[in-house]
Amino acid sequence: MGGEKITENTTTTTPAKDAPALVKKIGRTTYIVRVHFSKTSRETMSDKIKRMLKNEIQQM
Repeated sequence: MGGEKITENTTTTTPAKDAPALVKKIGRTTYIVRVHFSKTSRETMSDKIKRMLKNEIQQM
């Protein structure tokens, strides 16, 4: 457990090379977050944000 680094890969598909990515470096670790959207979703991004905000307000 001393200097071990545990890595878990939960990716099921390979992201497209042109997919948007957010890169954040914290200390010596670089995090790369790729964005993807479901092609079968019926909810718009605006609807999703509104739903998430409503849920957050209800928890207060």
